[in-house]
Amino acid sequence: MRTIAGLRWWYLFLFAAGLALLASFYFDASAQAWIAQHRSANMKNFMGRVSQFGDWPAHVMLGLTLLAFAYWRRSQRWMRVFATMILACALAGGAARVIKISTGRTRPSVQTEAGWNGPRLDSRYNAFPSGHTAASTAFFAALALASWRIGLAFLVVPLLIAFSRMYVGAHNLSDVVGAALIGFVMAYAVVRWIPQTIRNPKSEIRN
Repeated sequence: MRTIAGLRWWYLFLFAAGLALLASFYFDASAQAWIAQHRSANMKNFMGRVSQFGDWPAHVMLGLTLLAFAYWRRSQRWMRVFATMILACALAGGAARVIKISTGRTRPSVQTEAGWNGPRLDSRYNAFPSGHTAASTAFFAALALASWRIGLAFLVVPLLIAFSRMYVGAHNLSDVVGAALIGFVMAYAVVRWIPQTIRNPKSEIRN
């Protein structure tokens, strides 16, 4: 019964994810138009810095720092949680990289050869999905899935990073939505196959 219920939730998630992705493609042009109308030099500089520090190296460095702190505190549970966050981030970033090279979607800032151009190594044609968003979503979604009371508030970070990637003209709405879905799936997959103690809120009291 539990397996059947789990499958139903997965089907519901996949259905909702598919609708969200289709809707994001539909609103790509509207989202870009809205950003263009509300773009300012100061805001673009700020979003550029957010985008710069929102890539996977910053997330991995943060994860390693937290991992070292948990080791110093001798908390095996949080060592596993932080290691899981790093792993989910790496897997999501790698998956996004493979997909974006394969699809060759043009970035919004590129005026020529717009659309899907097939396998391309040129970064101008690596729009879908957003690697920044996928890595950040996986990193913080893994934390939220391991301990929602702590990690839920941090999900605002990948949202901000996703918006920054759109604001600087690097991605469309559908690029960041697709990346967020990849990040969540990777986070769930990693957290799902780690020891149950990581997902047990009661263990937080002991550690």
